Amino acid sequence: MASVGNPVQILVPRSRLSSLYLSSNKKSCTALPNSVLIKNRSVVSRISHLAFSPLPENRIFSSAPTDFTVKNSRFSGLNSLLRRHRSSEFVVVSAASAADADGGEIGASDRLSTPSKSFSEKYPALITGFFFFMWYFLNVIFNILNKKVYNYFPYPYFVSVVHLLVGVVYCLISWGVGLPKRAPIDKNLLVLLTPVAFCHALGHVMSNVSFAAVAVSFTHTIKALEPFFNASASQFVLGQQIPLALWLSLAPVVIGVSMASLTELSFNWTGFISAMISNIAFTYRSIYSKKAMTGMDSTNVYAYISIIALFFCIPPAILIEGPKLMQYGFSDAIAKVGFVKFLSDLFWIGMFYHLYNQLATNTLERVAPLTHAVGNVLKRVFVIGFSIVVFGNKISAQTGIGTAIAIAGVAIYSLIKANMEQQKRGFAISFEYRAH
Repeated sequence: MASVGNPVQILVPRSRLSSLYLSSNKKSCTALPNSVLIKNRSVVSRISHLAFSPLPENRIFSSAPTDFTVKNSRFSGLNSLLRRHRSSEFVVVSAASAADADGGEIGASDRLSTPSKSFSEKYPALITGFFFFMWYFLNVIFNILNKKVYNYFPYPYFVSVVHLLVGVVYCLISWGVGLPKRAPIDKNLLVLLTPVAFCHALGHVMSNVSFAAVAVSFTHTIKALEPFFNASASQFVLGQQIPLALWLSLAPVVIGVSMASLTELSFNWTGFISAMISNIAFTYRSIYSKKAMTGMDSTNVYAYISIIALFFCIPPAILIEGPKLMQYGFSDAIAKVGFVKFLSDLFWIGMFYHLYNQLATNTLERVAPLTHAVGNVLKRVFVIGFSIVVFGNKISAQTGIGTAIAIAGVAIYSLIKANMEQQKRGFAISFEYRAH
């Protein structure tokens, strides 16, 4: 180890400094840029193991020389030096030339630079808009393809199993490649998610029974009553007080659905009752979901719910439709469209079902409650409109007016509820701020 004369000058990269406090004094320095010049008036005969603990990354540099006063700093091998002389001068200059002075020993990883923003960080609104578009697009495609399958394969219990089965396989493959990484599940979480999955399975099967029995537009009109069931459950099951304004906003929903149902050309009691049961099931799914809130991300939660729901859907499909499927159900479908198209249709309705639900969850996480409410209403309008155009369903004037009134009522209800949630959230944040 070489001896050091007086004064001592040591070049140290800035990223190696730690526990130093800057002062605003100015000192000139002719040393190399981006280096630290340590000057001391003593002679040190031997210095070994000069080391600095890493300094937290700082991306803002000043080109002006800066004075440091060091007290009680931990420099291995310089403790005796620092005890003798209370202050040492450190001049910090630009970082690029220190690498040149060290013969390029400081690599690119040691050079601190501001990273460029990703595309999603630069244009968040554009990304959110794309999420909404894909959510609507996949939802419309699913509803149209799903109804076409029912036209030649009217077995909603089995089709419901296919929806979930394809989604579960998709989730397992995604976990296998680590996109996303599978979150662990324990017994307590399984107990919390099981009621949610049961309600999800029941609501999903009943929706498909309704889709198979009546027009897609009529099923979605009935399902517009879901906010009414949510409000009723919150008031009478959870004991939450629902404001009068919310109840009044639900009146157009009930009136509009009633008008549409009375003159709907495809009306039958199976489709109507199934859609109503679906509303009740999804209402209780929301209630149990609130009780099962965990730190797990939505993608993993939905994957686990799909897996559990699949086990609930398989037994009724076997008991109710199994004998018919084995006798003539599969053979009739294959005779009508062919084996390859039949399998292809089943696969794609399952894939679109899972993707639109997953994308809906991811989309709604990116937006405020108000945008969430508007998005849900617009989605239902899109589905009803496209299904009428694609299938050419004839609707009476009263059905059209009733559907429009119901959708308007859902929009008013959603906007009022979203504003209430934002006010509650703002109050909670304000209270927490004052408490601190």
